[in-house]
Amino acid sequence: MKAYLHYFIVLFISLLTSQAWASVSATRTQPKLDVQPWLKRVFAGGAGRALAQSTLYPIDALRTLAQTRDGRTLKDVGMSALVRGSATTSMFAFGMGSIQFGIFGACKARGIPALWASALGAAGSCIVSVPQEVIKQRLVTNVYPSFTVAIKSIAQKEGIRGFYAAWRPTMARNVPFVMITFTTMDFLQSFLLRQHPEKKSLSTTENVAIGVASAFVAGVLTNPADVIKTRLMTQAASTQVPYSSALDCLVTLVRTEGAGKLYAGFRQRSIYMCSLWGVTFALNSRFQKFMDVAAS
Repeated sequence: MKAYLHYFIVLFISLLTSQAWASVSATRTQPKLDVQPWLKRVFAGGAGRALAQSTLYPIDALRTLAQTRDGRTLKDVGMSALVRGSATTSMFAFGMGSIQFGIFGACKARGIPALWASALGAAGSCIVSVPQEVIKQRLVTNVYPSFTVAIKSIAQKEGIRGFYAAWRPTMARNVPFVMITFTTMDFLQSFLLRQHPEKKSLSTTENVAIGVASAFVAGVLTNPADVIKTRLMTQAASTQVPYSSALDCLVTLVRTEGAGKLYAGFRQRSIYMCSLWGVTFALNSRFQKFMDVAAS
């Protein structure tokens, strides 16, 4: 329960900070949230993220293997690891996308700056993203043979807390990553629309380019946290002495393997994250347009 307490304290402080910032910076009455467009954003964000993640899952699996402590390869875990859990964990991806885009859209509608809106979206989505990462990475590293076995084993041996293993480094990765990605996205979209006032929305190609550029910058800055998170979540697959904490993982890794190891899997992660966010932003835009047409 202590881990949950820390998490919700962080989330609560983030919420208070964002609301305070919005109040100080506001110069006019904040608009009310328009529920219908917000619901479209929630569905479009969730569907886009789930479809993108399930399609790109094999690349993410290779990233996980490259970051493991024992340097596992496909020879060790088998080719099936590239798709093991892809369908089931994508259900979590729908929740992640819905929360991220939903909170971001709701905050922006109320005048909260993009930086703080994206931070809240990232923090809120960790409720879903941490369990997804724990299950996904243990399936990829062959700790468990299937999604069902993973759920039962974690629940029986570790309890609910087991699904939130390494939540601190996960938040240390997710929050700045999403803040950078969404803030960059918001800036670039607004900039391009100002440059072309005749446009009502950006093209699919433009949204893909924005997603790729935003994710690459965020990936460079957050890869060390991603490595630490992966190491902690996949300790059961290693025969070495377990890390006692995120700090112990960082210190031990740098001392025994060198600081360069903090960028293990960077190539695979860059390909995955740039593709993921490029496709997610593009699909999010397409889904929203489709719902607008269907409703008219």
